[in-house]
Amino acid sequence: MSLKEQFGKDVLLTGWGHTRFGKLSEETLESLIVQAAGDAIRNSGLEPGDIDEVYLGQFNSGMMPLAFASSLALQLSPELANVPATRVENACASGSAAFQQGVKSLLAGTSRNVLVIGAEMMTPAGADVVGAALLGADYDMAGKASSTGFTGLFADVAKHYDKRYGTALRSANTPNGLGDVLGSIAAKNHRNGVDNPYAQLRKDLGVEFCRTVSDKNPVVADPLRRTDCSPVSDGAAAVVLSVAPSSGAATAPVRLAGFGHANDFLPAARRDPVEFAATRASWQRALAMAGVELDGLDFAEVHDCFTIAELVIYEVMGLTPRGEGFRAIEEGWVFKDGKLPVNVSGGLKSKGHPVGATGVSQHVIAAMQLTGTAGDMQLANPRRAAVQNMGGLGIANYVSVLEAI
Repeated sequence: MSLKEQFGKDVLLTGWGHTRFGKLSEETLESLIVQAAGDAIRNSGLEPGDIDEVYLGQFNSGMMPLAFASSLALQLSPELANVPATRVENACASGSAAFQQGVKSLLAGTSRNVLVIGAEMMTPAGADVVGAALLGADYDMAGKASSTGFTGLFADVAKHYDKRYGTALRSANTPNGLGDVLGSIAAKNHRNGVDNPYAQLRKDLGVEFCRTVSDKNPVVADPLRRTDCSPVSDGAAAVVLSVAPSSGAATAPVRLAGFGHANDFLPAARRDPVEFAATRASWQRALAMAGVELDGLDFAEVHDCFTIAELVIYEVMGLTPRGEGFRAIEEGWVFKDGKLPVNVSGGLKSKGHPVGATGVSQHVIAAMQLTGTAGDMQLANPRRAAVQNMGGLGIANYVSVLEAI
C-alpha cells in the first residue's frame, strides 16, 4: 500500500532549490534561505502567495545569535506576509523533520502547498562553538569538554564495530580491515562529489590517500581520519510540497511514496552501539508504506556524517547482513554503476553537512535524479529512491521513498 492509497491523496515535490555548500562568508542565514526558497517556488510554477505554510529546518544550538529564524523566508516576498511559519529542530535531522511536518500538513488537509527549507550557517561560529553545539545533541556529552567532539562518538562506534566484526573485514582487498573499508567509502564519495556543483569538496582523493594516515589526512579520533569526517558547512536547500502539480512547473513532479520516522533512547547505556535500531525501524516503516522492498530502489542518499555511519547503514537498510557491510563497497554494489548507488551526490562527506540543510538537500538531490535534471551526477533513468537522514548518534531517524511520475 502506497502513501496515496493509505491517505487518499498525493504528496508531490513540485519545485526545489539548492545553494552551494561550503564556507560561504559572503552569505547570511537570511540570504541563503531566500535564495533556496525563491528558486523552489519559481521552479514549482507557483507564486509566493500560493504558499499556505512554511517549515524551516535549522539546528543552530548556539552557532548563531539569532535563535528565532522561522520568519526569515518571508523576506522573499510581501505575498508571504501572515503565512504560518515554524522552525523545526531535531539535531542533524532537522531538515527531514521539517519535510515530514510539511507532509503531515498536506495529509491533514490544512495546506495545499507547503514550502520546506533547510538551512544552517556554521563556519562563522568557529570550531570550538560548533563542536560544543554538536555535542549538545548527545545526552552523555552535552555541556562537557571534548577534544574530539562528535567525531569521538562515532569513533567509539567504529571501535565497537571492529571488535564485533573486524575479523571478517580483513581480505586481500582490505588487509587493514575496517580502516581500509572506511577509506574506500570516503574515496567513493569524494569521487562522486566531483560531479556535484553544490558540493563543498570537489576533489577525487583516491582510495590510497583516504586509507592512509598522513600529514594531510591525520587521525581526528582513532580510528577516524580527516577523510572519514564530513566538513563543517554553510548552505540551504528548499522544496515545495503540493497535493497537485502546477502547469507552470519547471519539471515533472516527484511523488512521495512512503516515509518513516523513529527515535531511539538518548542515553548511550540504553542502546547497542552498532545496532542503530531506530534507524532500522525508520527504513522498515518507509519501505512498508511505499509497498516496496529494498531491491525496488534505484539509488539512495544516506547520512554519512562519518564513513562508519554509511557502513552501518548498508546493514541497517538490509543491503547486507550485519557485519558484512564491507561487501557492498568491496564488490561495487554502492558505486554509481552498482546495483544500489549510494550517495551519488558525494554525500555529507563531500557535499558538506550544514546540519539543518542536509535532510532537505538529500530530497532535492533525489528529486533532481528522478526528473533527469541532475547534470553530471545523473544516473541512467532512475525511477525510485530512498533518502535517509539521522539526528544524533542514531537517535532521530527519517527515511523517505520518492518515485518518478
